[in-house]
Amino acid sequence: MNFTDFLGNQAAVRRLRETLAAGRLPSAMILSGPRGAGKYTLALLLAQAANCLTPITTDGLPDACGVCANCERIVASFALDERFAEAVAAREEMRDVDKKDTRILIQTHPDVMIIPPDPPQLLIKLGQVRTVIARIYRRPAQAARAFYIFTASSFMKEAANSLLKVLEEPPEHATLILLSENPSELLPTIRSRAGVLRLGALPAAEIDALLAARRPELKAIERTLVGRLAEGAVGRALGFDLPEYLAYRQDALIVLHTSLAEPDYSVLFRMTESYRAGAEGAIKTSGMLHALSLLLEDLLLIHSGVPALVRNTDLVKELTRIAHGVTPQWIEAASRGLDQVEAGMRRNLLRSLSLDAFATSLPVR
Repeated sequence: MNFTDFLGNQAAVRRLRETLAAGRLPSAMILSGPRGAGKYTLALLLAQAANCLTPITTDGLPDACGVCANCERIVASFALDERFAEAVAAREEMRDVDKKDTRILIQTHPDVMIIPPDPPQLLIKLGQVRTVIARIYRRPAQAARAFYIFTASSFMKEAANSLLKVLEEPPEHATLILLSENPSELLPTIRSRAGVLRLGALPAAEIDALLAARRPELKAIERTLVGRLAEGAVGRALGFDLPEYLAYRQDALIVLHTSLAEPDYSVLFRMTESYRAGAEGAIKTSGMLHALSLLLEDLLLIHSGVPALVRNTDLVKELTRIAHGVTPQWIEAASRGLDQVEAGMRRNLLRSLSLDAFATSLPVR
């Protein structure tokens, strides 16, 4: 894979490649944009092009061959979810005394390190940043330039403060890249020491054309729905699991209808019972809460007089009917209640009871 395979945001990609061609890669940069916009892919493409052993030129700018030893080793990191699962599994096999001090890092090339949020809190932790500090001042062994890629901007306070020390005295032979959906999560002092490259959402027409070419199994109405739910992010659109989302949304509608109508609690209780235990229940709960959040946002959009922005495009009529029966204050109260449910999930509260309590405790419209 090289830059010619990257979809969308061509102006931003070209600026990055021009910086590489001029030999002016910064010591630190922030790649910002919505989830699925390609931030991680672009960061690895940059690391690959900067360290390719037999570089090529495409569109008049430097690119990677994709087949040399450096390229192949960096390419192995593109499957981030798979590498992350392997790292977590390897830690789980350690003795408890070793597991406590081991942080999740991904490194398929000795000079390209990926730093993902560390479970279970899914935050960048101090131990991870300390590992970066211990290595970043060493000159790369098998690359022209070392890269350290943080895949999220959710840092523990101590970790963020520690990272700031690197940014104050960065080595000339390394680039540190922070990927962020919301750069304001980062400390102002970190943002001020890093260049920012923003990846924007693709227009709906481009997403629709891409889906028509890459996912021919989707009908036109499904392409519209997926494109709107993906919010213009190429990666999210191409990988969007529509049947799974629709299943979560159906459960979210049960919660919504139970809170609004003269309820049949047996339907709600049967549904929430399936969200009780284990990792599968946690994944289901997260998916359903996300779907419910989107439904509430759509209700607010309709109330605000902009139904054209609704993301659940196949439910516009039903959502309009619901919106006419609630007030903006009710939607706000529901959103606050949803935040409380999500906070309870992080504290390992019983999922089914939390969902039942949320659906049955919303104020009368």
